[in-house]
Parts: sequence; C-alpha cells; structure tokens
Amino acid sequence: MIDKLQMLLALAKEQHFGRAAEACGVTQPTLSAGLKQIEEGFGVLLVQRQSRFIGFTPEGLRVLDWARRIVGDYRAMRDEIRALKRGLAGHLRIAAIPTALPIVSTLTTPLHVAHPEVVFTILSRTSIEILTLMDNLEIDAGLTYVDNEPLGRARSIPLYHERYCLLIAADAPLGLKASVTWSEVATVPLCLLTPDMQNRRIIDRKLREAGAEPAPTLQSNSMVVLFSHVRTGRWASVMPAVLAETMGLPGPVRAIPIADLAQPPTVGLVYPQREPLTPLTAALVTEARRVGPGWMAAP
Repeated sequence: MIDKLQMLLALAKEQHFGRAAEACGVTQPTLSAGLKQIEEGFGVLLVQRQSRFIGFTPEGLRVLDWARRIVGDYRAMRDEIRALKRGLAGHLRIAAIPTALPIVSTLTTPLHVAHPEVVFTILSRTSIEILTLMDNLEIDAGLTYVDNEPLGRARSIPLYHERYCLLIAADAPLGLKASVTWSEVATVPLCLLTPDMQNRRIIDRKLREAGAEPAPTLQSNSMVVLFSHVRTGRWASVMPAVLAETMGLPGPVRAIPIADLAQPPTVGLVYPQREPLTPLTAALVTEARRVGPGWMAAP
C-alpha cells in the first residue's frame, strides 16, 4: 500500500500521469493500475481524469492528506530503524528563503562534523514554496519567517530577528550617514527581491508605512544579483544585517542601519508537526534549539 500512496503523492506533485510515473520509477500503466486499486479499496473516485490529469475529487484530497501522514510516518520509522542499526545517516533536505541561505551552514556544519554519513541538499525557495514542499514530503525542514505570515501545519524554532540595513556605495547620497530612515531609503534607486518573496513584501510594507510607494528599478530572486548591482555604485538595496555581515561587503559598499522602532520579523526553522520526527530532522531541530537562544539574544 505504501508504494501506491507514494504514487498518489507523486501525482499531486507532478500534476501529470507520465511525469508522476517517471518520478516513481514505474510505467504509466503501472501507476494508473496502482491508483485504480486505491480507488477500488475505498469505493470512491479519487482522481478526475480524461485523456489527461484534471485534478483530485474532494475524496481524493482527503485521501491525499492521509497519504502524506502515512508515508511520512513510514519514512520516519524506516529512518529510525536504519539509525539504530548503523548510526545517523541519510539525506537531509532543507529549503530556505534567499535571505537566510548564508545562515544554513551554522546548522548543517555541526551535523556534518558529528555525523559524516549525512548528506545535505539546500534549496532556495520562497516562504510559500517551503511550506508546500514540506507538506508534500519533498523537504525535511525549512528556514523562513515564523511570525509574519501563517505557517499552516508546521512547528517552528525562532533563530534570529531580521533587522535591516541599506547597502549603498560610500560615495552615493546617504552613503556616509550613520543611520537612515525608511523615508530616506525610498529616495535612492533600489534593487530588491521579487514580490513573490516575503522579504520583499515586508520591505514594501515598511516603505508604505513611511509614506513612500515602493518603486525598485531592478528586481531579482537572487541575492547574488542584488549584491552585484550594488557593487556598481548605481543601485542600493535593503538587506538583513545578518546577511550583509555573513556575505561580506566590498570596500566601496557600506551597510547602514535603518532606524526602525517596530519589532523586527523573526526567521526560524520550520519542521513538520509529525511525531516522531525522522532522526535526521530531529537532529536538525536539536541543533536549532542549541543555537537559537544565542542568536535571539543578540542586539
């Protein structure tokens, strides 16, 4: 039954019979037969189909929810038994919002040192994508905002407050100031993340609260692209201070704190509500709980 439920999850992810079959390593007729067996077992239609995949029926969506729980529990059980036999090993998949990517290494490096047989995949994703990937069992955990937009069915561990600074050339307007206001930030040519990123939505809200309408002259979903344009001296950008510190700044670029009395957003580790967690996810959670209090206490 587990393999058939995994076929259902693959179809939910791919939204296409052929791609779902390929993801499961089976032929399309085998996948169709497996889905048909589930439907016959429940006595209801789960998948709307014509010559192609149309969607899930209401009953199919409920079965899909249960499939995620059951397959997730099965994988947790399998991984725990493997860990008891040979120690912690396997594949840990983490997705992070772009502004948190440099922080991931502070969690993964101690795990790598303690458990060299663990391999990691780190993905850059939006906050919404992170929650969707975790619901679909495609990642084990994520780094994202934990107090700005709803997290759905996820637990969280706060790691640090995201305080903002203006990255700007020292010889540009505002470049020599000790601090700036959001109103002043709005007066310089900005390059920012794209609107699908929660960081951008936060910055837009800050600018509007200061009476300015966000109008970046360049947008990208890559922090590297933003950094490279700030280095030209023709653009400025708003970035979390922790990101600027971690990435390092070239000589002519300054990171100027943005004065803001409001409580800053909090970035943290999000992970499934499932109990028990897989051994790999549990180890990551333990590491986050170890380092989080120190980061949160930082000014």
